This record gives sequence, structure tokens and C-alpha cells, in this order.
Amino acid sequence: MRAITIPEPGGPEALVWAEVPDPQPAEGEVLIEVVASAVNRADLLQRQGFYDPPPGSSPYPGLECAGRIIGLGPGVHGWAVGDEVCALLAGGGYAEKVAVPGGQVLPVPNGLDLVSAAALPEVTCTVWSNVFMIAHLRPGETLLVHGGASGIGTMAIQLAKAVGARVAVTAGGPEKLARCAELGADILIDYREQDFVQEIRKATDGAGADVILDIIGAKYLQRNIKALAVSGRLAVIGLQGGVKAELNLAALMAKRAAITGAGLRARPLNEKAAIVAAVREHVWPLIGNGQVRPIVDRTLPMPEAAGAHRVVEDSAHVGKVVLTL
Repeated sequence: MRAITIPEPGGPEALVWAEVPDPQPAEGEVLIEVVASAVNRADLLQRQGFYDPPPGSSPYPGLECAGRIIGLGPGVHGWAVGDEVCALLAGGGYAEKVAVPGGQVLPVPNGLDLVSAAALPEVTCTVWSNVFMIAHLRPGETLLVHGGASGIGTMAIQLAKAVGARVAVTAGGPEKLARCAELGADILIDYREQDFVQEIRKATDGAGADVILDIIGAKYLQRNIKALAVSGRLAVIGLQGGVKAELNLAALMAKRAAITGAGLRARPLNEKAAIVAAVREHVWPLIGNGQVRPIVDRTLPMPEAAGAHRVVEDSAHVGKVVLTL
């Protein structure tokens, strides 16, 4: 088969479309013929040499895909050759075929094509696990989403609105904020021009956000604590603003707040399977009835993955960038 390889870490030009050995499904795995895969910032980090795949997983980038099952490993139940599916991966989505544990596979939601479905697994699993399973966002609460126009952000807005929460977002510029508003965001904050702490306090009569979904990390830590409501929960899922910051524990204790940090890629298989099952139970019906939808900014042929990485690197997109075969 062919796959996007990374012979040497570097810029987008480091991505090389090449012939590689076919994967073989192991115990409990299915083999998927890939139709599309979506680009995540973790892929950019892997390309740069900063985010190696977990031991034993595919060396190729790509944390999600959609396609058709063409093979079954021993002990697989609930899936059959020919099923149209999408899947959460530890790697290998930028390829013509990928083997994945059956517990990380999802049926394509009703009414969606495979290209659109490829934009779902990573964002739905990330948002549902962090905002709902860990931070326990409840109806009537306020969620602040940093990077509201990103793939994660566009899904977080929709899911929070679907459960009856109020949503605030930060994004860069009026065009991206307008797209967030179309998806249901109630409070729009241009991080280039406004202080999100002041704006969230103003919009909540001084209370602050009950849950903050943060992709920035160190750079925003102290301001996030200030923006939290009493008993607020800060869910850190990205480190675009650095990995180390000073934390005022007195401020955290005064808010009776909690900080959590979680990724998906390196989690044990049973934890990933539990998240995927929860997404299938709670999110898939919302997609099936049209209440929630994947936001695809653009598609590019998979051999042109370098161009897709440039788009994501420049934040020149709203929602997901998808690679197609």
C-alpha cells in the first residue's frame, strides 16, 4: 500500500507519499480500506519529531479515518467485511489501509458520507471525554472554549448547546467568530482584541465559566483560573502556549476549582473503547438527527498532505481539514 511517511522530521515538505508494507489485523482488530483521514495538530507535532506514536502502533500520522472494513482479525465481534465505518486511531490514518482495535470503530452516522465521517472520531471523543465525562458540563452552565473555530472548538460548541449549556468562545477575528455564532456560540471573544477574563466575567455577571476547554496550556493557565466560576473545572487538552507555568494555589483553592489534563492517543485500549462507546451512545444520535454535524473546511488529496499541514499550521481553517483517497 501507500502511506504518508516521515523519513526525517521537519516542515510540511518532510511528508512523503511512499510504498510501505500492508498492515495485518491482529487479535481483536479490523482492517480498514481508508477513504479519508482528517488532520490534527498532533500530526504536525509528529511530523516535527515531537510526538512519537505509542509503542506498537503505526508509524504513520493520522489519528482518525473513515472507510470500509476489508479484513477481520481473530476475536472480532460486531463488525463485518464491507461495513462503512470511521475510527479513532493511535496512528496510521494517512494511508490506504489501517488496522485498528474493534473497540475504536464506529458506524458511519446516518446521512453522512465517508469524507464527512472522517472528521468525527478525534473531535467527538476528545470533547465528550473531557467536557462531559471528566468536567461534567451540565445544562444551564457556561462553557468557555478556546479556539472556537478549530475542529475541537466547532464540535464543542455544538455538543454543549445540544445539552443545554451556554457557550463562550475565543477566536481570532470577526470571520471566525461569526462562524462560531452560526454554530450556536452565545459569547464571542476576539482574543486578539479583547481580554477573555474580562469578557467572560462581564457576560456572566461576574460569575465566570463553569467549564473551560483549553488548547493553549501554560500561557493561559493563570488567566483561565481567573475566568473560572466557583467550583469551575479547567480541562487542558493542548499545549500550544507552552508546557510550564506558575500556578497560584490560593486562587485555585478560593475557587474550589479543578484542573484536569488528558490526551487520547496514549490511553489504554480499554479506556479508548469506553470513550468510543460513550460517543456512540450520546453523540451519534445527535449527528443522526442533524442536531450536530462535522465541520469540514476543505478536502485535499492525501498525497498533498503537506499542503493540508500548512493550512492547519497557519490556522487558515474553520473546523477540520480532510485528506481524501
